[in-house]
Amino acid sequence: MNLKIKKLNPNTKLPTKATAGSAGYDLYACNEEAITLQPHTTTAVSLGFCAELPEHTVGLIYIRSGIAAKHSIIPANCVGVIDCDYRGEWKVMLHNLSDTPYTVQPFERVAQLVITSYCSPNIVETNDLSETERGEGGFGSTGKL
Repeated sequence: MNLKIKKLNPNTKLPTKATAGSAGYDLYACNEEAITLQPHTTTAVSLGFCAELPEHTVGLIYIRSGIAAKHSIIPANCVGVIDCDYRGEWKVMLHNLSDTPYTVQPFERVAQLVITSYCSPNIVETNDLSETERGEGGFGSTGKL
């Protein structure tokens, strides 16, 4: 299986895996100059490429744990979703939750990409659902929250 990537900038850094066991590929900002995210604002950060995900997969873009834990930077939409038929430029919308400006350095690792398979069932309207042990039990119904 291949992830085809087309660079939009000759300096684009391709996604990398930190270790052989890493589930996610590190994604790098593609900015020649620093970008400052002001407190409580959202900024689009280019990744500098387009890609072709394998058929029946989806790219899920998560923040890197260090940038979240140390600086309160998160994706504006919590998890970015890249559909396998999308061919446009990849960007990550970063939101600064803190009261302190954060500067994205040129070619900094800003997010991570996890590629996973998905299924697309047909939607069927019904009045009857199968019975389960849990039934309609909601939050906390299987134990402590």
